[in-house]
Amino acid sequence: MDDKATLHGYLRLRRADLLGKLDGLSEYDARRPMTPTGTNLLGLVKHVASVELGYFGETFGRPSGRELPWFAEDAEPDADLWVPASESRAEILELHHFSANHSDATIEALPLDAPGVVPWWSEEKRNVTLHQILVHMCVETARHAGHADIIRELTDATAGQRPGDPNIPSRNSEEWAAHRFRIEEAALEADLHR
Repeated sequence: MDDKATLHGYLRLRRADLLGKLDGLSEYDARRPMTPTGTNLLGLVKHVASVELGYFGETFGRPSGRELPWFAEDAEPDADLWVPASESRAEILELHHFSANHSDATIEALPLDAPGVVPWWSEEKRNVTLHQILVHMCVETARHAGHADIIRELTDATAGQRPGDPNIPSRNSEEWAAHRFRIEEAALEADLHR
């Protein structure tokens, strides 16, 4: 497998991980803010889809033609990180699929050394290659998929990339509580000795 195919494969996996965090959730749980700054699952999906459109579209002279009102000059800050009731989950999922398809077409059409320009980056950093943007979006998507992992665990205690994830030890609720207690005790003890 060549480098482009490897990076593209990782990007596709992280996209799937992020979308999978919405599986089985109510509208409320998909949208509700779970951190003091308002981080929420459907907003993470909206954000990743939105920025991916820009990085694989505008950057390489391949605009999608899709207007994103949350990026307009007069949009409120962070409008791409949450979903008002007037926007449906289906619309956000469709945006994510549209964005992925548009990005995939760019990735497939261009060589890794294809030049691009990220107009919203500083002057000294804005000239890029497809390789740089693929790495950037793998990292960006993985970062937000990690946020989604934590948000989903806080929402309903679902952990791991998917049900039955072999990387998550099999414990019942009492065993998880004991495990968490042991970690809390260690943190308290370390704090006492510093």
